[in-house]
Amino acid sequence: MKYILVTGGVISGIGKGIIASSVGTILKSCGLHVTAIKIDPYINIDAGTFSPYEHGEVFVLDDGGEVDLDLGNYERFLDIRLTRDNNLTTGKIYQEWIICQERNSSQACPISMVPHITDAIQEWVMKQAKISVDDDGVEPQVCVIELGGTVGDIESMPFIEAFRQFQFKVKRENFCNIHVSLIPQPNTTGEQKTKPTQNSVRELRGLGLSPDLIMCRCSTPLETSVKEKISMFCHVEPSQVICVHDVSSLYKVPLLLEDQGVVSYFCHRLSLPIEVRPRKMLTKWKEMADRTARLLEPVSIALVGKYTKLADSYTSVIKALEHSALAVNHKLEVKYIDSADLEAATQQMSLGVLVPGGFGVRGTEGKMHAINWARKQNKPFLGVCLGMQLVVCEFARNVLGWEDANSTEFNPETSHPVVIDMPEHNPGQMGGTMRLGKRRTMFKSNNSRWLASGYCVSDECHFIVLGKLYGDVEYVDERHRHRFEVNPELKHHFEEKGLQFVGQDVEGERMEIIELENHCYFVGVQYHPEFTSRPMKPSPPYFGTHTATAATAALLKQTSRISSSSLCPESQRGKLCVPVSLRQRKGWTVIN
Repeated sequence: MKYILVTGGVISGIGKGIIASSVGTILKSCGLHVTAIKIDPYINIDAGTFSPYEHGEVFVLDDGGEVDLDLGNYERFLDIRLTRDNNLTTGKIYQEWIICQERNSSQACPISMVPHITDAIQEWVMKQAKISVDDDGVEPQVCVIELGGTVGDIESMPFIEAFRQFQFKVKRENFCNIHVSLIPQPNTTGEQKTKPTQNSVRELRGLGLSPDLIMCRCSTPLETSVKEKISMFCHVEPSQVICVHDVSSLYKVPLLLEDQGVVSYFCHRLSLPIEVRPRKMLTKWKEMADRTARLLEPVSIALVGKYTKLADSYTSVIKALEHSALAVNHKLEVKYIDSADLEAATQQMSLGVLVPGGFGVRGTEGKMHAINWARKQNKPFLGVCLGMQLVVCEFARNVLGWEDANSTEFNPETSHPVVIDMPEHNPGQMGGTMRLGKRRTMFKSNNSRWLASGYCVSDECHFIVLGKLYGDVEYVDERHRHRFEVNPELKHHFEEKGLQFVGQDVEGERMEIIELENHCYFVGVQYHPEFTSRPMKPSPPYFGTHTATAATAALLKQTSRISSSSLCPESQRGKLCVPVSLRQRKGWTVIN
């Protein structure tokens, strides 16, 4: 097993996660099996109760782990499936030792930072590095470890000490340290400054770790003289100073590292079993990165939420939209609309509307205003998690006539509780009480009123939009994160008025997917499809939203086409179409 530790200096949020993901990507392109671990020095057990404004989104894994958003980057770049133990926190280490002490109280001894905590960190890393993250079940050959925060933080000291010991335990030929540092360039002089990096490396070396590669984050390409200066004062060869300057697309970062010989360095430094052969995966990345620079046709989608001031709050949602736009060669334009201020921003609504997940009553009325607008104006719409629940609330109020219809999360005394808390939910406790992780959703089929990927009402048959987008499958496995659900006892009231529940859980008790009849594209999902979207395999619900928005824009502009892969066949031009299968976009189904 080879271990690559990624540390950071000068400032946090410098891009360690993207660099760690990119390193893993280029190594995987060489035929190696790669896994990743993110270490967060905070004392929390997990990221489940963090505010999106403070820490960005909470990413959910297949096993229900609520983890740091960087694990989302690892999964998207490497196309792997991680577990909750791939996110290590100080709280988890402490918890493990406390539980151990309680179980062995008669033999308890004082717990010291060294060696008990540092040994526990090393054992955790070595154990988790062996867990397969690929579908083939093969044990990884390389483990990329990202240490959160910056060198010198008091919270990360136990981890730095653990890896100082770790490098000797696993031997030098199996351990490598990448240090990511900032090269500021003040506007007053325009000169690239190396002193912050020198100080950061000096501090890291003083703690017992000497970086093998120094990756310099800068706004413009690193000058040769600057690279030589860093080499001289940081005790590395000039070839070990890697420039990671700002690029137009994150997909270019792996290519940037590859061009500077990072793979060749790892091959020599870690004796990696890399074959000299064409790297098909990296070739696809290059094609994808090149396409991002040529995207011309804009498609605008409004994201209506309450955390819009920080883009990281909706990282996976934005990435899923980007993947969908890239698949059909469109340039995505996201308009962030604060749901609390929706009245003032109504005129800025885009052709497509997305209401993502969230918690709490603030901004819910604004979100329902956006849902109402999309429904009445026949605009493409996608509601995710809370977004789907609010669709049900809005429909109940304005179509069924239940004026006080609401979720019991927001109004426990409502006479029409269309959204209710789940039986297993503990109302008095926030952490660890949600329905989390991968769950199966069954599409309605195989009875007299339901067809494969479709349903019939009053002798008129309709196909299920998401059923087509997923490729006419019987079920899908997607990740969930919610405490409340649509009230199943009221389902028939909605279906009588055209809001169809086309997907349910295996037991048929929980409503998972809704679609509105006689609408261009109006879909709600209880799960979070953005968590499984990949750059080369976009999420079907998001892809459908983007395609429907693009087709709507084309009709409004009265143009003949947007791109060869995003509109109807010529015989059906003028109607809104969605692809029969996301993975084989050869056939098309027409929505009249």
